[in-house]
Amino acid sequence: MNVQVFGKVAVLMGGISSEREVSLNSGAAVLAALLRCGIDAHAIDVDRNVINHLQSGKYQRAFNILHGALGEDGVIQGALETLDIPYTGSGVLASALSMDKLRSRYVLRSGGLPTPRTKVLMQASDLASLESELGLPLVIKPNNQGSSVGVSKVSTAEQLQHAYEVASKLDQTVLAEQWIGGMELHAAILGDQALPLVRVRAAGEFYDYEAKYLSDTTQYHCPAGIDNALEQEIRNLALQAFALLGCRGWGRVDFLLDEDNKPHVLEMNTLPGMTSHSLVPMAARQAGIDFDQLVMRILESSLG
Repeated sequence: MNVQVFGKVAVLMGGISSEREVSLNSGAAVLAALLRCGIDAHAIDVDRNVINHLQSGKYQRAFNILHGALGEDGVIQGALETLDIPYTGSGVLASALSMDKLRSRYVLRSGGLPTPRTKVLMQASDLASLESELGLPLVIKPNNQGSSVGVSKVSTAEQLQHAYEVASKLDQTVLAEQWIGGMELHAAILGDQALPLVRVRAAGEFYDYEAKYLSDTTQYHCPAGIDNALEQEIRNLALQAFALLGCRGWGRVDFLLDEDNKPHVLEMNTLPGMTSHSLVPMAARQAGIDFDQLVMRILESSLG
């Protein structure tokens, strides 16, 4: 393909969310790949003046690699639609819906997909009742954060209040979630294809921010080393989740297995990380797609 068809490409990175540093790392990797492939690509560290930057720079396309608020929740997608700038990744509605863990689960459940049992928490909620409703341990998390920011595993009733306070500082809507302690599996999606699963084993109690981006002890397995039929079932579920939420281009669906090896859809990530620790590049390599090819295929999806 003639790279001139893409025009001048803005690589949107950084931003103002709690995932800023991760996005900067992802953006640097994506930018370097695009430049190696001959794309006229330029980094934009996104702030509240991003519309002015895009207009003054006369950009013709955007590779969106923002994570979290402003970039992954439909806001920047709406701005790009208004500016008539084609972009990578999911559109406004799918981005906003996928970022909202609670409402995305409503959609997934309506389509028959299994998800963990969830309860919405507010300041006046009776935290003591969670033990009887969801059991212990359980997970407390903010509704609209990624990269496991603000997520706590709660093993005793005495830990509930502190976990709620940590999550509520990041989001007005806090979720209590059934603990599913089995294998953690991740399905990367590229176009209409679910890539080989990645199995993650963190050294700590769960795959938190440190395990994702800082730890050198987190173990990644791709192939995942599970039964072929189970692998295919999970990859099919990932494609169903992707379609139900209206996603496009690329993404990643996260799963947990329960004690009966039944998969539960944990969440949809419409803009997964592209760092050295990230899962989508691992899955792509297993499918025979190197990093530069992966980045170019994502960029090509914006042509549609």
